[in-house]
Amino acid sequence: MTGGQGSGRISPDEFRHIALAETVSTNSECLARAREGDPGNLWITAARQTGGRGRRGREWLSEPGNLYASLLLIDPAPVKHLHSLPLAAAVAVHRAIRRVMPSGSPEVAIKWPNDILIDGRKTCGILLEGEALPEGRHALVIGCGVNVAVMPETGLYPVTSLRREGATISAEELFAHLFVTMAEALSIWDRGAGIAAIIDQWKAAAKGIGEAITVNLPDRSLGGRFVGIDEDGRLLLDTGSGAPLAIAAGDVFLG
Repeated sequence: MTGGQGSGRISPDEFRHIALAETVSTNSECLARAREGDPGNLWITAARQTGGRGRRGREWLSEPGNLYASLLLIDPAPVKHLHSLPLAAAVAVHRAIRRVMPSGSPEVAIKWPNDILIDGRKTCGILLEGEALPEGRHALVIGCGVNVAVMPETGLYPVTSLRREGATISAEELFAHLFVTMAEALSIWDRGAGIAAIIDQWKAAAKGIGEAITVNLPDRSLGGRFVGIDEDGRLLLDTGSGAPLAIAAGDVFLG
């Protein structure tokens, strides 16, 4: 997935991987390499980040023992289809985490837009960042932070870790699964052509559809019923006053 032509099918064999002991941010490292001409399909992992970040500019606490991984893609899809890539990323990470959880463990679910919950507690955040490159090329980075061994408190949501929920694996072992599931999800997504299938998988794994939620926006809070997502990945909120509102960004609180 390094050019604007052809199929979006991808094999794990097409991925490269660089493991770092420490970096400021795996997302930033990917973007720096893109500026230097890296062709993409590059995973960068780090044992520790000194400046990890989450959505909306929040700090992502990066304790050793957790997974910090970013995938650099160059021209992964026509620009009009990039809005749906976060859904594919969430499906991939959800699938990887489910594969390592023991039988009988609590529910693993996606919380809009792309957090992963175990038993209602956040264990993973996903941050996508893009940058225009020379000659009309575009870099897109999928960054994943998963609480494997440690669960730093964020103050926003209850948190947990894979270890606390019974998974006896390392960050490296989880990454081996993610390496495969990301290729699977990107192949289904197929440069945006497979968005309908990705939306179906996302909805099947989603937490709270059909239930009452609160969405905190920069200037207000909205309450209503979570009725699903549209093809742009926007949350559809039924407030009881007309057609559902389509929300592109916000903090969702369930229940």
